[in-house]
Amino acid sequence: MFLINKDRNQIEKISEKTFRELGFRERENLQEWLAGNPNALGEELLVIQKEFSGFSDTNERLDLLALDKQGNLVIIENKLDDSGRDVTWQCLKYASYCSSLKKSQIIKIYQEFLTKTNSSLKAEDSISDFLEGLEIEEISLNSGLTQRLMLVSGSFRKEVTSTVIWLLNYGIRLQCFQVTPYSLGEQLFLNVEQIIPMKEAEEFSISMAEKTQEDIASQEEIKNRHIVRKKFWNLVINEMNSKSDLYQNISPSKYNWIGAGSGVRGVGYNFAASKNYCRAEIYIDRGDKAENEFVYDFLFNKKDEIETKFGGRLEWERLDDKRACRIKYEDKNFNIFEPDTWDSTIRKITDGMLRIEEVIKPYLNEINRKVKALG
Repeated sequence: MFLINKDRNQIEKISEKTFRELGFRERENLQEWLAGNPNALGEELLVIQKEFSGFSDTNERLDLLALDKQGNLVIIENKLDDSGRDVTWQCLKYASYCSSLKKSQIIKIYQEFLTKTNSSLKAEDSISDFLEGLEIEEISLNSGLTQRLMLVSGSFRKEVTSTVIWLLNYGIRLQCFQVTPYSLGEQLFLNVEQIIPMKEAEEFSISMAEKTQEDIASQEEIKNRHIVRKKFWNLVINEMNSKSDLYQNISPSKYNWIGAGSGVRGVGYNFAASKNYCRAEIYIDRGDKAENEFVYDFLFNKKDEIETKFGGRLEWERLDDKRACRIKYEDKNFNIFEPDTWDSTIRKITDGMLRIEEVIKPYLNEINRKVKALG
């Protein structure tokens, strides 16, 4: 591997190294790197436990346990410069142990991990956010035989790669990632490359596995929830349209939120509702945490002035553990699945949204001007 030096119009060799010669260790280094940035494995993953040992009648520990975007458990086993001979058997055992984990157990395992890492996040909320804001009740975790396996190593022995390819033919969702450290002077680099299976074969395997996951009873319950939400959002939109043009082009959603643009990129006038709350909010997510906090902090510095004009208190949530920020007006005594309570709450939150828009709009215009001035 070479580094391109544009100034000199030359290439400089980057030296391939081993983890051991660089003094790196499996648990203290490689495992921590992947736990801190699981996206290095080519997709969004939520790490829910490290060194997991919650298996009955065995003292074995798997390196990393994660969830993927379909709610499947992902078992990640790390080796340093050599995979060893038995890593496939080891990983298959862990998958069999994890196959019986129920949703409540997975949430408990993740909460223990969050507590151990001194995080203030709640496991249910974090999983819900990771799975695109779905309510925890409608999320299916570890459904059927959907467990996935990821092997990570500096090199793989032939007996390992041969076994992996054989298992792939029987529908086992297994990937091998080769990790190679490089150095250039004092700089160190890490290359993470999926070597088995080829990407096209992996996508086909995943699509077939997802097709067999359907649980009819669960799907019917989710469908009913979607119907209820669409009815609720239709009423909210109609109420808004009778008072304002803000939601004129918005359609009812099956999700627990709907939103309209504010004129500032990544800042929305959103409604959100669940079995525990209903709220009108300014939701700030420009795709970059620093930018989100810039917008939030600008508004927060005007907090007293904004709340005076609004005519009441707002809840300010910088959400330091997350990327987005929000400012909300909330009714906590609400359950979207109790339609008898809808009318009064809809009047309350739409009135709140209209006041929020009126008050916040001048400040957002000022933010727009500042952003444009910064280039």
